[in-house]
Amino acid sequence: MERLAIFGGSPVRETPIFYGRQCIEQDDIDAVTETLKGDLITCGPKVEALEAKLCEVTGAKYAVVVANGTAALHLAALAAGFGEGDEVIVSSITFAASSNCVLYCGAKPVFADIRPDTYNIDPESVEKLITPRTKGIVAVDFTGQAVEHDAIRTICKKHNLILIEDAAHAIGTRYKGQPVGSIADMTCFSFHPVKTVTGGEGGAITTNDEQLYRRLMRVRTHGITRNPGEMVHPTDAKWYNEQVELGYNYRMTDFQAALLLSQLKKLPKFAARRKEVVEKYNKAFSEMPEIFVQREIPESDTTRHLYILRLNLDKLNCDRRQFFDALYAENTCPQVHYLPVYWHSYYEKLGYQKGICPNAEKYYEEVMSIPLYYSLTDADVEDVIHAVKKVVEYYRK
Repeated sequence: MERLAIFGGSPVRETPIFYGRQCIEQDDIDAVTETLKGDLITCGPKVEALEAKLCEVTGAKYAVVVANGTAALHLAALAAGFGEGDEVIVSSITFAASSNCVLYCGAKPVFADIRPDTYNIDPESVEKLITPRTKGIVAVDFTGQAVEHDAIRTICKKHNLILIEDAAHAIGTRYKGQPVGSIADMTCFSFHPVKTVTGGEGGAITTNDEQLYRRLMRVRTHGITRNPGEMVHPTDAKWYNEQVELGYNYRMTDFQAALLLSQLKKLPKFAARRKEVVEKYNKAFSEMPEIFVQREIPESDTTRHLYILRLNLDKLNCDRRQFFDALYAENTCPQVHYLPVYWHSYYEKLGYQKGICPNAEKYYEEVMSIPLYYSLTDADVEDVIHAVKKVVEYYRK
C-alpha cells in the first residue's frame, strides 16, 4: 500500500523500495528444477560440488555446507571447544546469532566495543577484555568490510585464542588481496536472501585445519560417522555407521546447493554492482555535513552487504526515529542493523547492562540501512539519494 510523505505532497517514489532483495534469474530456476527432477534432492552431489566451489571462491582448503548461518556459527563454536567456564569475545554490533552461538555451548559472551568510524570490532577493546578464561574471538565483518585481521591475529597468537570470523556479510570481500574465508581458523557464511548470494537459506564454514573440518562434518550430521578411523567399534560393513558424539541435523538440501552454485557463478557481477551503488552513495552523502559516511580500511576490498546511513544529529532537528519514519514515508524503506546484542531483553536477564560499549550504543542511536542490492537500477539509486536529501533538508538546523 502506498505511503504518503509526512511533509505533505507526494513521496519521492510511488512504490516502496526495501533495504535488501535477492536476485533470482532464469538460470537459477533452471538449476533448482534440474536438481528436483534428479534422484537425490538431499545428501547428494550438489552439496559436495558447492563445498568445492566455496573452497575455490574463498581459497580455503575445506568447506562444510550447513542449513543456515546460525548453524554455521554453532558448529564452529562447538568445533572450537567453547564450553562451561570459557569466555569468548564478540562484537557488540551484530545479529544476535554471533553471540548466541557462544551461549549454545555453555560459554560466556564478552562484548567488545566497535570503532566509531568503521563500525567493526575494535582490537584495542578486545585486548582489554582478555582474561585467563578467554578462549576465543568471534569477529564480525560488519556490512561486509573485513575486520582488522593483522591486529586480531596478533592478539590471538599472543593469548592462544581461536578466531571465528563471522563473514555472514562478507562473501566476495578480500583482506590484503586474500579472500575472506581463508584467513581465520574458521569462517562462517550466511546465504539468506538479502545477502550477496542466496540459497533461500543456507550457511557454510570454511577452514584450513583438517581436524576442525572432520569434526564439523561429523557434528553437522548427528555426530554420526562412516569413517572406521573415527569409530569406537570399527568395521568394514558397508551399511554400518556409528554415533560417536552428540551432533545435529544441520544439513543443506541439494536443491538449495544447486541454487547457490548458480548464484556463486554470478558473484563477480553481483559484487561489482554493489560497489557501484556504494560509490554513488558515498559521493552523494560525503558532501552532506548531516551524514557520516562509513570509513573503509585500505586493507579491505569490500563487497558490501549493507550501506549504513549514519546521522550527525547535532546538525538535524530530529532524532533517528523521526528521520527513519520520514524516509519510510518517501517509500525508501530503511532498516536498522543492529541493536547492541546485550540490549536484548534475554541478555538483560543474563545480567548484561547498558553502558559497557559506548561507541556501539552511540552508533545504534544514529543509524539505519538504506537499499543496497544487485538489481537496483540507476533510477532507483537516484530515488534513494533524492529521498535522503529531501528528509535532510526538511530537518536541517
